Amino acid sequence: MENKMIDLHDEYRHGLIDRRDFLKRLSVFAGSVAAANALLPLFDSNYARAAMVAKDDPRLQTESVTYPGATGDMRAALARPKGTAKLPAVIVVHENRGLNAHIEDVTRRVAVEGFLVLAPDALSPVGGTPPDEPKAIEMIGKLDMTATINNFVAAVKFLKTHPMSTGKVGVVGFCWGGAMANQLAVNSPDVVAAVPYYGRQPASEDVPRIKASLMLHYASNDEGINKGIAAYEAALKAASIDFKLYMYEGTQHAFNNDTNPARYNKAAADLAWGRTIAFFKEKLKT
Repeated sequence: MENKMIDLHDEYRHGLIDRRDFLKRLSVFAGSVAAANALLPLFDSNYARAAMVAKDDPRLQTESVTYPGATGDMRAALARPKGTAKLPAVIVVHENRGLNAHIEDVTRRVAVEGFLVLAPDALSPVGGTPPDEPKAIEMIGKLDMTATINNFVAAVKFLKTHPMSTGKVGVVGFCWGGAMANQLAVNSPDVVAAVPYYGRQPASEDVPRIKASLMLHYASNDEGINKGIAAYEAALKAASIDFKLYMYEGTQHAFNNDTNPARYNKAAADLAWGRTIAFFKEKLKT
């Protein structure tokens, strides 16, 4: 698929254009309405592929939970290895499509590595993530960002004090969740390690508030996100923040999402994931 089509979809995913305009402009790129409709499945998530760790994996205990957020009870998926040992904790923050099957699977992928893992549903205050992805994207765009950040800060507190937790908390987020991972690093001094995947950067003046170690993953073909890298990197260096930054050449925004064939890059995703897990083990288990 051509980059210009993926860039157009990025505009739609991030709320810069509505679905009608997206389809109209995609038809121009594709040559016809019929051709555009034929391309749509390539943009959609195929959740049948989102089962690298099965829901009933015998190694894990999984459940749906609620925790007290800033705006009321927050729904979340919780996963951990079976047993009684206390574990370091990780928050998984979803893309702007909400808490879906892919993110629940990512939660289990982190858990099998020896972590207590919580994936909050940012849309809890408005009834939770709907099954319709375009609707979820629309709802995410209408959330109050300050309240939403505070709901995720509350998730850090929930995990830090959880009876199965060692008290060390990390966060990994993707796309919209990557931006939220950055904001958690800014707004919660209890975050020990943060891994934003292709996430928008915080304001430079907020960077000195970061106490966490950071691992930053970026796609090379992601102009809208990458234009903020230079200022972020300069601010991190000026504030003496512990960070590592990786750029994955030839990749698109959301290259880690294996349910999306238009964007997924297995080599880059596997490399970034291996780095992420090693980083969490270094920062949270020692």
